[in-house]
Amino acid sequence: MEKIIGYKKIVVLGFALLALAAVFSLSGLKFSFDLQPFFPEGDEELEFYQDFVSEFGTDDSYLFIAIENRSTVFDNGFLERFHQFSLDAKTLPFVNRSESLTTLSYPLKTSFGYMGLPIIHREDTTAYKEDWRRIQEENIFVNSLIDTQATSLVVVLETDENLDYSQSKELLGGMEVLLAKHHLDTYHVLGRAPFYKAIVELQKSELIFTTIASSVLVILMLFLIYRKAAIIGIAFTSIGISLVLFLGVVVLMGKELTALSAFYPILILIVGVSDVIHLMDKYLKELDSGKSNTSAMVVALKGVGVPTFLTSMTTALGFLSLLTSKLEGIRDFGLISAIGVMVTFVTVMVLGSALLVLVNKRYLLRDNVGFSWSSGKLTQIQKFTGNHGRAIIVGSLIFGLVCLVGVFNINTNYRFYKSLPKNSRIASDFQYFQTNYAGSRPLEVAVIAKNNHVVSDYNVLKEMDKLEMRLQKEPAIKSIQSVTTFYKFANKANHLNKSSYYSLPATKEEFDLLTNDVQKLSRKRYSRFVNEDGSKARITARVLDVGSDSLVHIYKGINHFIDNEIDTTKVAFSLTGKGYLLDTNANDVRNSILQGLLAAIFLVGLLMAFIFRNFKVLFISVTVNIFPLMFCGALLGFLEIPLEATISIVFALVFGISVDDTIHFLSKYKICLAEGLSKERALGKTFSETGRALVITTLILFFGFAVMLFSNSEPSLIIGLLAAVTLLSALVFDLLLLPVLIRKYL
Repeated sequence: MEKIIGYKKIVVLGFALLALAAVFSLSGLKFSFDLQPFFPEGDEELEFYQDFVSEFGTDDSYLFIAIENRSTVFDNGFLERFHQFSLDAKTLPFVNRSESLTTLSYPLKTSFGYMGLPIIHREDTTAYKEDWRRIQEENIFVNSLIDTQATSLVVVLETDENLDYSQSKELLGGMEVLLAKHHLDTYHVLGRAPFYKAIVELQKSELIFTTIASSVLVILMLFLIYRKAAIIGIAFTSIGISLVLFLGVVVLMGKELTALSAFYPILILIVGVSDVIHLMDKYLKELDSGKSNTSAMVVALKGVGVPTFLTSMTTALGFLSLLTSKLEGIRDFGLISAIGVMVTFVTVMVLGSALLVLVNKRYLLRDNVGFSWSSGKLTQIQKFTGNHGRAIIVGSLIFGLVCLVGVFNINTNYRFYKSLPKNSRIASDFQYFQTNYAGSRPLEVAVIAKNNHVVSDYNVLKEMDKLEMRLQKEPAIKSIQSVTTFYKFANKANHLNKSSYYSLPATKEEFDLLTNDVQKLSRKRYSRFVNEDGSKARITARVLDVGSDSLVHIYKGINHFIDNEIDTTKVAFSLTGKGYLLDTNANDVRNSILQGLLAAIFLVGLLMAFIFRNFKVLFISVTVNIFPLMFCGALLGFLEIPLEATISIVFALVFGISVDDTIHFLSKYKICLAEGLSKERALGKTFSETGRALVITTLILFFGFAVMLFSNSEPSLIIGLLAAVTLLSALVFDLLLLPVLIRKYL
């Protein structure tokens, strides 16, 4: 470090050039909203789904457009505009097919062959009442293409698979132009394209907001603490360059920013401020004692360099614990965060040191360097811990028991709606489809014929129909479609289009007579539900967003029905789809994150025991930092916040940061003992010097994460709230319980 100080101007120039290169690379930052990285890798059901998709395509390549007409859709002018829009929508970019009630028709078999009967007779206003009566009676299109009150109609667009942000934006832009052209002003959209566009734009706005808000917060806090422009400039420059370099590393790694990206600026700024305050406090103290800039920095680096490095390592370990997750998205967040912590440490310690040494001490020192509040209050806290040690331990145990009650009340019934931007168009549209239609979550059932059967065999179709009737009994499952739909329409067409015949033929003989008709009627649509050799098929449905645990319970009931009521000698059924995978693997994902956290706690404890050459340190550090984690879990339980994969990261986040204070406290205490001080005097000096830095950094941590309370993303808001309050509790345990345990065991 002394050599770095000697080449301080070169160090500053080097970091300036690196920062400039990083700034130019920021145009390569990519944002993504893709569920694939949040599927558990190596999972058998995931591999099955991937094979399923290779034959039938993805289950989210659709855009649903519900267009309202306030009184009723059975209005000639509205129907004509709606129909023309349905036809013109085929010309939109990335659209392969368009269908609606005005473009579809009922098949009717006559002596001259099949003909189509309009579902809605657009031009015959006298037929509207009968059309609506038939639609309600058949109940085939209600909640899928028309709502129960007949106030809106849906156009379904089949799009190219896996549209990215720019493609989604182009498609939606063209759709809006087309809707305006046909004077269709009241509409709601749902599908991959609007989700992708809304979430990516949320990510960008959140990243900008958290960067600006955190920067303002850092400047304000530094001003309140030091009241010197030079100190604020040096600290903010070091931290700002850390953030720029970190984002440059993200671009270099080719990683995409996701919904969790809003935490990166907060993480870098907060970790950077923590590092710079510990360095700054020690350096200013040495300057104030009369040392030269260089000598003061050498002493400061020797005093806080190792503890700060250890805290950075433990914070990084906390995030690296996320590498145990089965989800690539969570693993990436953990890895990138850990890299960000270490980039910040190196930048602050190296660049910050060089900048501080370059500035004349008269621009840094002031009459009162510290808080006027801190010294006396911290001394009082030290005396309190000495006089009430047993009460503190008992109080901590009672607190822990209360927290356990909250932990056991944690629920995991997470709803997708909660991840959407608050008060946004996409959230409003999502709720509209949730209330008036079949929801947005796709459910797929893979159908696999067995023992030389094909899925178009009569007996196989009967088993499929049996399962579909079971699905229809679930209020949360709607809009069920499969190859049986074509046979039911063909049977109905052969019986004068009577609604009572919308079913599979009663006998195999009747069924065989329809086989050729089905191929003629269904044409290309048949291939959407059956593969080329007829060995596999799909049943598609939409599922309401009733909560992941509720859906898992429904899935278990369906699987029980399949196991006990289906003739598995002819056909096998397997539930699959993106939504199904996210719901059924949620517990495994959360468990893997928490298992990783336990591993991180153990590794950090061992590291501290090795550094301090005392295994009692492992017990003390783990004990002190377990209580804040329990408090975090209790908040989830008592506030009835569902625990899902994204929110689970808060435990690694809190542990990685909260353990820093413990390390700084223990490191200072060890140094004081090495100086020959008694145990109590060593604690007193630790409280007066390190305690001040802990209070300052925790306050900055608290307000830094509190910035997320203004987020438009509920998961981000929750993580910000939990992290802010939990880190405040960590400070309390470091100042109260830690000294008691030190007196008792060290």
